[in-house]
Amino acid sequence: MVSSRISNTNQVSGSGQLASDRSLKARFLLHFARFQPREDQVFLLLALVIGAITGLVVVAFILLTERAGMRLYPVGGAPWRRLLFPVVGSLVIGYLLSRYFPNARGSGVPQTKAALYAGGGRITLRTVLGKFFCTSATLASGIPLGREGPSVQIAAGIASVLGRRLRMSPEKVKALLPVGAAAAIAAAFNTPLAAVVFSLEEIVGDLNAPVLGSVVLASATAWMVLRLLLGNHPLFNVPQYQLVHPAELAIYAVLGIAGGLVSAAFTRLLLGIRQRFLRFPAKTLWFQPLAGGLLVGIIGWFVPQVMGVGYDYVGDVLNGHMLLSLIVLLVVLKFFAVIVSYSSGNAGGIFAPSLFIGAMLGGAVGTVAHHLWPAYTATPGAYALVGMGAIFAGIVRAPMTSVLMIFEMTQDYAIIVPLMIANLVSLFIASLLQKQPIYEALAVQDGIHLPSHSARHDQTQRILQVMRSATEFLDSTIPDQITVHEVAERLRSTSSQALLVSNSSGVIGAIGAALLEKELTQNPNRKIADLIDPLAFPHVHADQGMDVALQRMGKHHLDLLPVVNRANIHQLEGVVTLHDVLDAYGVSAIDSF
Repeated sequence: MVSSRISNTNQVSGSGQLASDRSLKARFLLHFARFQPREDQVFLLLALVIGAITGLVVVAFILLTERAGMRLYPVGGAPWRRLLFPVVGSLVIGYLLSRYFPNARGSGVPQTKAALYAGGGRITLRTVLGKFFCTSATLASGIPLGREGPSVQIAAGIASVLGRRLRMSPEKVKALLPVGAAAAIAAAFNTPLAAVVFSLEEIVGDLNAPVLGSVVLASATAWMVLRLLLGNHPLFNVPQYQLVHPAELAIYAVLGIAGGLVSAAFTRLLLGIRQRFLRFPAKTLWFQPLAGGLLVGIIGWFVPQVMGVGYDYVGDVLNGHMLLSLIVLLVVLKFFAVIVSYSSGNAGGIFAPSLFIGAMLGGAVGTVAHHLWPAYTATPGAYALVGMGAIFAGIVRAPMTSVLMIFEMTQDYAIIVPLMIANLVSLFIASLLQKQPIYEALAVQDGIHLPSHSARHDQTQRILQVMRSATEFLDSTIPDQITVHEVAERLRSTSSQALLVSNSSGVIGAIGAALLEKELTQNPNRKIADLIDPLAFPHVHADQGMDVALQRMGKHHLDLLPVVNRANIHQLEGVVTLHDVLDAYGVSAIDSF
């Protein structure tokens, strides 16, 4: 009996001890959770880390491209070197880009925006490494593209990799991309304020974005790393300028008109030539960059100033150390060399070329104006500086960034008013002649459709709510190699008034009964592929409003539309029908007649 009581007492004591231990553990975990860093705090700390790493990468970028270029084709070196290295470099880089790093081709800014809005914020480490080494080799071989755009993608990629490794939420990973972009521009141009505005103005598309604090932090950090490693040296050493006479503003307006015309011509020609390269067979992709390398090599044989980034020559024209004949020649030669180099698929950006062309154009206008009216105009260097901003604003369509960037480069307020006038005029002319901004147009050519600012903030009903699975429409999908007559027969056996068209790439369009009836009377044996534009076919995206679907159905006389991926318009995500959209609005098929 006694032993039984002792046993019961021990059991009660043991269970009480266990309950006490559990209570202590729960309280410990509760206190520990309070001290664990929240995701917002990790985000701010990560902004500092991204800024520091980006600053180091950009410094390595600058040193690698400049020192390699000086060794491969030194000033005063043999002309054959200026021909050989762009040709060999473009061939090698073309092979690497097509074989190992397909996502490292091009500027980097459209690819960053695509990752932000269509790729879930994902940029792989492979793309980061490929972009760094391929762009470094491209610029070192003398191809006249820039390093600032690629730096944006590299820094955004670093941010993406770190965010995903720390298992941050997808929305936080996406928010890190503009943080990296700001750090890249701050270090590349030594302009931290302009970097913040560029990231919000161009990458995010919203100057009131909630990531503002982190963007500022990363920009300032990258800028400090740059200053610590390379010293407090501005990108360009320029004298102080001043407005000599109020009438001089009219000449700056003329410079803005010239800048707008050149910007629109640059964008339209680049997009047109690039579109032709994209139509070539895929097996030619690896040696397409040779076209740019060969042209640069031939030009560089006679005019070496065209090769490379060319910031030293920009400094010469800003300080009035260049003849008018050479300035005009460089405007023309750089213009075509950059267009062909970029269009053919070399790795590199258009930031630096736009500044180079702008400086030369402004220097030419300023030299002529100062020769005609020396008492009423500033030195040609002032016009060269304003020309840089005017071309940048006209091509990149980031006028606020342009003004702040030039101001930070010179730290001279006197140039602000002429700069704003030229920028505004250039932006207006360029937008009038070329509606679509260059980065948006480049993304469309690559099959990437980025959402507009209004679409991102639109709160209407989404297509995602009513779209059907793509598997339901396998019977309504036809290959593009069959004839109009065969499609008409196929359409008669379905209840729909339209069919989807596909090829080896995926969905490439939709064809309706109205178009088929017209073609049946003219050429019934014509292939469907001849009636479809695989890059500009009627489609919608899942995040768009249903009103967009209705508008496009009405415009193209279709009762269904393919719902495609923003990062790849040939990837079918679903199908939206007129019947389903009307049902969502509470309108039955009977009510619609």
